[in-house]
Amino acid sequence: MMSVTANDKVELLAPAGNMEKLEIALHYGADAVYLSGKDFSLRNFSGNFTLEEMRTAIDLAHARGAKVYVAINIFARNEELQRIQRYLHELKAITPDGIIAADPAVIDLAHRIAPSIPIHLSTQANTTNAAAARFWQQSGVQRVNVARELTLAEIGAIARSCSLQIEAFVHGAMCISYSGRCLLSNFMARRPANQGMCCQPCRFQYTVMEETRPGQFFPLAEDERGTYLFNSRDLCMLDHIPALIKNGIHAFKIEGRMKSIHYAATTIKTYREAIDRYYEAPERYDILPYWREELSKIANRDYCTGFYFDDPTQTLPLYQSPEPSHFPMIAKVLSTTGPTHVYVDVRNQIRTGDTIEIVRPKGPPVEDTILGIIDGNGKKVDVAHPGTRATLGLRTDCQPLDLMRRMACANH
Repeated sequence: MMSVTANDKVELLAPAGNMEKLEIALHYGADAVYLSGKDFSLRNFSGNFTLEEMRTAIDLAHARGAKVYVAINIFARNEELQRIQRYLHELKAITPDGIIAADPAVIDLAHRIAPSIPIHLSTQANTTNAAAARFWQQSGVQRVNVARELTLAEIGAIARSCSLQIEAFVHGAMCISYSGRCLLSNFMARRPANQGMCCQPCRFQYTVMEETRPGQFFPLAEDERGTYLFNSRDLCMLDHIPALIKNGIHAFKIEGRMKSIHYAATTIKTYREAIDRYYEAPERYDILPYWREELSKIANRDYCTGFYFDDPTQTLPLYQSPEPSHFPMIAKVLSTTGPTHVYVDVRNQIRTGDTIEIVRPKGPPVEDTILGIIDGNGKKVDVAHPGTRATLGLRTDCQPLDLMRRMACANH
């Protein structure tokens, strides 16, 4: 067994779009989370945090031995800079573990206003070569999230050329535009992507119209629902953790501040187990079959390895809409009321007799059966509805923040 301290391991960096997602990320094993305030990030529609919520989030993460990085990764306009200065003064008082930025003006302001907070360079800065990495290092940046367009060999060369921490995305949605610098959203919906308001036009369905036949729309013959010209597949590097680590990547980043807690729990738990398994015995590292099964149970656009191995077949668009998950999340455990009774927040309909899976922080999901339901009024019922809370009788135990999902065979 390899003797490794927690500080020596690659960092698992998870999205936290709101307080609930942050709690889930910590519960399922994230070493660090990235989040943002109500302004100045590229995910303005993910809920995000007030300053007081951010203070609470930092305290909660630090109590669990985890870190919090705050994104200020917009490309700022002149009229925003004064507000960003005020915001940086506020962040200085609550001391997050890092600030994620791409705009040189924001980086300069952060250095001057909050010099004790490390600067992490966003992937939006599209760092594609070693000289650029050294430039940012000389500018006081401590970590760089390298451009998504790089191969693993190119990332390794950058890592060897400087002492910056190298961060890279390992899982989640990929933007069809170069390092996320998209103007389609600006053009089509007047929602600037680089100010955090992307409407994701790359996921729209497109058809062709001939100019002399207005109103007649012709599909581009990919499928009957339309053609997804720009629709990239989802990244998944689970099989390649040893290669990522050997090429000097310091932090594995999971995309998805706007995605569900089911997505967060499943991806974080899977990568946490994989990373830990690697460090237990690097020379014998292998993939446990249920890890792939777990990742298939969350909605995805088919998985690929992106640009990492310079394989053009891995960056072909996905020409159909993603299938919904056939294992819907049905509840989040709030507390235990006995050895096999749990009080839950109901997210999808639950019936007595349902076969479910309990997603715990470690190990395969545990199959169980709903033996009984007691509603919020203390009445025994056969069905619990979304938006309510209920006590469930089970065969096994749970802990707060564990998630439950319905088995695919359950008929509702």
